[in-house]
Amino acid sequence: FYVAEVPDSCCHLEALRSELAGFCLCSSLAIGTTTGYRLFSLSSVEQLDQVHESNEIPDVYIVERLFSSSLVVVVSHAKPQQMNVYHFKKGTEICNYSYSSKILSIRLNRQRLVVCLEESIYIHNIKDMKLLKTIMDTPPNTTGLCALSINHANSYLAYPGSATSGEIALYDGNTLKTACTIPAHDGPLAALTFNSTGSKLASASEKGTVIRVFSIPGGQKLYEFRRGMKRYVNISSLVFSMDSQFLCASSNTETVHIFKLEHLTDSRPEEPPTWSGYMGKMFQAATNYLPAQVSGMMNQDRAFATVRLNISGQRNICALSTIQKLPRLLVTTSDGHLCIYNLDPQDGGECVLIKKHSLLGSGKTEENKENDLRPPLPQSYAATVARQSTVPSTSTMPGYSEDGGALRGEVIPEHEFATGPVCLDDENEFPPVSIRDP
Repeated sequence: FYVAEVPDSCCHLEALRSELAGFCLCSSLAIGTTTGYRLFSLSSVEQLDQVHESNEIPDVYIVERLFSSSLVVVVSHAKPQQMNVYHFKKGTEICNYSYSSKILSIRLNRQRLVVCLEESIYIHNIKDMKLLKTIMDTPPNTTGLCALSINHANSYLAYPGSATSGEIALYDGNTLKTACTIPAHDGPLAALTFNSTGSKLASASEKGTVIRVFSIPGGQKLYEFRRGMKRYVNISSLVFSMDSQFLCASSNTETVHIFKLEHLTDSRPEEPPTWSGYMGKMFQAATNYLPAQVSGMMNQDRAFATVRLNISGQRNICALSTIQKLPRLLVTTSDGHLCIYNLDPQDGGECVLIKKHSLLGSGKTEENKENDLRPPLPQSYAATVARQSTVPSTSTMPGYSEDGGALRGEVIPEHEFATGPVCLDDENEFPPVSIRDP
């Protein structure tokens, strides 16, 4: 199966048959099933609210919702070359497009809608669905790997620039021009994701041992994290937190890694003259005389926090979110469950499972029977978690809405679009269109 992430409230999840494939969310979740698709609101840890369910199109494997609006893009196995755009609250089709081959992924923000095929990429204007640009003869991209910045001020698009190496092609979706190429890894790419502002891009190769973060649009390497050295893994998702302070990586192993994006400065206090401090300085100085590959490995940062899952060998998808004003790690498992963990933003360490929801059933939750067995958290953080409000409250994070548009998703505010408002209650905004062949 294919999975991709977009931060903020914009969601994507693909499922083959009745198995959950993945998600990316901050306040809402979309899943595709054999019977159609479902949209959920994530405003509370204890409850998973179903916003909408559609059974009109079977075998849905791509679902993309435009933030908290009523616009949703769907692709099914029945017609894998056709993209359907719906106003789900009205139950009406806005338009549909057909392409020359199977649609592998779709990305959208407030300005652009991107359709990725194996050897071409189509860029549409989200206002009227007009085709603006076709990037032809891209390197073979069998998984449809690509990432689109949710920041409409730049609308940067990243996709593999080579099928044999880890080169990233960066494209400006607003000016419709190539921005740069980034030699990110030696081997082919496996994962790409932008932060919420489009100023950083994270990547991983098919080896899955090293994750790198680059500045955008310059392409300079900012961070390098080592997920592991003992074995190669398949990175199934990369996602930034909304404030870009954390980066989460999920793979086909039993461990989910969370890295903290911070730089050590020269202004840190002087260490006391101890033997360990002396050896540490000698070790750091020695890296200047070692080969680049060796010194680079020594300077790579390890995970800030982790989660140990009870399954391995299957793809698990992660997201970092703020629910009820507290940081959470969300992980979907291949058996169709959403697991919610507490994340300690100060001390990191092992994340604690607090809730497990079923996604393929009727939205019922499953109590975490391990709660009474888990060790207590540090008092400062545990006390904060214990004071959770039973009533969902609005996050203090700028531009964040916890209800995911479940109650007021009919109209998209004017400031959320690059040029002028788009009111999905307006019958004339996206008039129904017959099938088009771009």
